[in-house]
Amino acid sequence: METRYNPQQIEPKWQKVWAQMQLDKVNNDAVSAANSSQKKKFYALSMFPYPSGDLHMGHVRNYTITDVIARYKRMQGYQVLHPMGWDAFGLPAENAAIDRNTHPAKWTYANIANMRSQLQQVGLSYDWDRELATCSPDYYKWTQWIFLQFLEAGLAYQKEAKVNWDPIDQTVIANEQVDNEGRSWRSGAIVEKRKLRQWFFKITDYAEQLLQDLDKLTDWPSNVKIMQANWIGKSTGAELSFLIVGSDEKITVFTTRPDTVYGVSYVVLAPEHPLVETLTSPAQKEAVSKFIEEVKNLSEIDRTSDDRPKRGVAIGASVVNPFTGKEVPIWIADYVLFEYGTGAVMGVPAHDVRDFAFAKQYNLPIQTVINAPNATGEELKAAYTESGTMVNSGEFDGLDSVTAKTKIIELAESKQWGTAKITYRLRDWLISRQRYWGCPIPVIHCPSCGIVPVPHADLPIALPEDVELTGRGASPLAQLESWVNVHCPKCGTAAKRETDTMDTFIDSSWYFLRFADAKNDQEIGDRNAINNWMSVDQYVGGVEHAILHLLYSRFMTKVLRDRGLLDFDEPFTRLLTQGMVQGLTYMNPNKGGKDKWVPSALVDPKDPKDPKTGEPLQALYATMSKSKGNGVSPEVAIAKYGADTLRMFTLFKAPPEKDLEWEDADVEGQQRFLNRVWRLVTSFAETKQNGISKKVDKNLRRAIHIAIKEVSEDFDGGYQLNTAISEMMKLSNALQDAEDKSSATFLEGVETLLTLLAPFAPHIAEELWSAIGHSDSIHLQPWLTHDPDALTVDEITLVIQINGKVRGSLQVPSSASNDKQALEEYARSSEAAQKYLESKEIKKVIAVVGKLVNFVVV
Repeated sequence: METRYNPQQIEPKWQKVWAQMQLDKVNNDAVSAANSSQKKKFYALSMFPYPSGDLHMGHVRNYTITDVIARYKRMQGYQVLHPMGWDAFGLPAENAAIDRNTHPAKWTYANIANMRSQLQQVGLSYDWDRELATCSPDYYKWTQWIFLQFLEAGLAYQKEAKVNWDPIDQTVIANEQVDNEGRSWRSGAIVEKRKLRQWFFKITDYAEQLLQDLDKLTDWPSNVKIMQANWIGKSTGAELSFLIVGSDEKITVFTTRPDTVYGVSYVVLAPEHPLVETLTSPAQKEAVSKFIEEVKNLSEIDRTSDDRPKRGVAIGASVVNPFTGKEVPIWIADYVLFEYGTGAVMGVPAHDVRDFAFAKQYNLPIQTVINAPNATGEELKAAYTESGTMVNSGEFDGLDSVTAKTKIIELAESKQWGTAKITYRLRDWLISRQRYWGCPIPVIHCPSCGIVPVPHADLPIALPEDVELTGRGASPLAQLESWVNVHCPKCGTAAKRETDTMDTFIDSSWYFLRFADAKNDQEIGDRNAINNWMSVDQYVGGVEHAILHLLYSRFMTKVLRDRGLLDFDEPFTRLLTQGMVQGLTYMNPNKGGKDKWVPSALVDPKDPKDPKTGEPLQALYATMSKSKGNGVSPEVAIAKYGADTLRMFTLFKAPPEKDLEWEDADVEGQQRFLNRVWRLVTSFAETKQNGISKKVDKNLRRAIHIAIKEVSEDFDGGYQLNTAISEMMKLSNALQDAEDKSSATFLEGVETLLTLLAPFAPHIAEELWSAIGHSDSIHLQPWLTHDPDALTVDEITLVIQINGKVRGSLQVPSSASNDKQALEEYARSSEAAQKYLESKEIKKVIAVVGKLVNFVVV
């Protein structure tokens, strides 16, 4: 056996052995049996990666956290499903293929092969037999099948709509893929608005379920649930109708504050509202047209941002407020969006902050209709938005505004002026993409039959390989006539395929189901296998997916449940959102944009200056990224330190949910710890050959079982993996300090240390387990249970003080620890008391149970 710890030698050796043993493989018969007995299943899953080409430290941290949990659960006796796959469709692959003059599939599969090799170097315990890639026809066949399920259920539809158009990637993107600056989340381009015929999934039909079922997710972080609730955005109020003066038509608004309707001083339409063109007066035509053109260039974020002044223009028309009988003007304004609500709002300046600012800017009337409890009658200096007493509101004067809200809705319904209404901020999911590298939408457009679903037997509709990819213009599929032109499967007429591909979030919204039966070519998966493994017991990934991926996955699960495939409501029982990995980063404060970041490799940390300009640089920790030049390659780190050291560092430096700062000194600290464990155990392996004594070391045994108890609690109490490693370090120290390193207790301690270490540092634990004489894998050992009797303390240390100063200590029976009289007697008989109390008068004795005795003397 190696006398020196050499991870570069032992790690590949054990990875090969484990693969040959199929140590991490699990079969569906086992989970079926487990669910019908006392033995349970556990599904551990990390959010699968996009195959960009190389792992980064964020991947390593995410996957190591999940791997430790999976290994722990296996040792607890669970049947564990721990798979890995690839979120492989999408624009980056297509763009990379264009740049490299190759096919997206070739580029993608080469990246997958490289990243799979890198994952294997980390020692992750995946069942590789279940590996999947969303770009593989045997996967997207079932993505297309799911689309047809939505179509049959009336949840997939096509309509012409204003969409977010990315002018660089030349494609439509969803609202959620536009950042807070109005830029595409992928290309960074300012997003434009265009009208196109698009496919949508009717997620709004499930808005209330998605909101209510958040309460079932008791093991999700509260901030994620809040983000989803806010995105769904339930609002309770009323729709009220205002008759247009000189017309039979009405403008309907939605409001959560019908109690303020008597204070309406104007109504606002979205500039895109179809009524604007017909209602605008000749005198206002020029001003309105000019304003509409200006708004076209603004992003949705710009239009609705609270920190921008709101702009608008009157169109020269009016409506009648049915509650007051008074006419109020119609305006258009940039902050009203046609896609949200009814595309119209009522302006109540006295009781809405935005309306108050707008009214002040354009000198519109401000009518108070709700008084604050201590109202003085003075002119409002700001909008009053709380509840209060109704005034200037006809028959409702004097009522509290909460009661008035209900009564006003009742009046509106009785007079047919409006109705109670619940709305949601959530919009239907736009799934169309005008690019090649995505899942084709399985429908055919027939001039006679309309939209015709592709028969299930004809799936998958495979992507053609003979396409020309330029990255510009219409979809590459739309330009390939040999693929587009087909016969209608219903009537045989010449027809055309749908040329849009699906949003890649569809691929990732069901992949966790496929892992349950990943190689099934007859159906999406065996129903029993899927329902036996699901829901995912522990899901691990970044908080940046709180809205997009997690919400869509929940929606997909509920639809497939209603289609009879699933017997559960939620896909992920427990969610852990791990923190980012940050690296030492250098920034030139005199530069802007991406130019301000200076790669760490080009900077002397002792004298950080811009290598191009010589200007001083600011040093900070920031999330590792290529653009900042602050990343550390996992491959380089593994070559230098070993995978186990890298795993231990990512787990020890910070709790899983917190950000982690990469520092070489801390990595080296973990390497030193593993070296100490190596020396400790290899030395014992030699000692063990001379025989093991039956001597019991009570103090060491207590340390052993404290470690078992604390590490188990760290796992079960929220995966506090950093403190679990601290407990192992304590046990290692206790073993190092043990007087008898050939005792049965010492052997128990070494085996315990390696067993506790196994999920964290699997290679070194396996090597040392073998070194002390075991032929079976440490990863097949049962998790340990602490012995409560071993934790019992036979003696306590009693501190002796004279006038508050410590003068000594002695061991006394723990049975006396709560007896003040007994503690005083032990203290008086101690050597320290005999020495310091001689010739002294004791004025007072203070005994603190279980701790000390203090003699006050003169």
